[in-house]
Amino acid sequence: MVVTTEKVKELQKVLNAQLLAIGVSLAILIDEAGNVIVAAGNENGVDTTSLAALAAANFGATAQIAKLLGEEDFSILYHKGKRDNIHFTKIGMDFILVTIFTDEIPLGLVRLRVNQVAQELLNLLSEND
Repeated sequence: MVVTTEKVKELQKVLNAQLLAIGVSLAILIDEAGNVIVAAGNENGVDTTSLAALAAANFGATAQIAKLLGEEDFSILYHKGKRDNIHFTKIGMDFILVTIFTDEIPLGLVRLRVNQVAQELLNLLSEND
């Protein structure tokens, strides 16, 4: 899939309006191979390329764990840290949305917004230019 500069701007606009607007620090849309499609927010020294690769690998490993447990897949992953939290959500079959936020933002709000954003992102990615 080729994502045009115009499409990147549209995707970034959605991330800014829906996630950064509620206080999310960084939102990164990646593909299953770990390539960054678009990043929005304060990267603040975060190596987004490495994060994307590790996030994709994390999802791959978790998919295998799901199969061991008789599940088809786990579509959401969440890790809580002392300072930052990270939420991963599968977007369609080919993409993952990585969201980084502090404890000041309730997890429930992040999950709600990510669910709202997921279909919007998928629609944009499915459009033919």
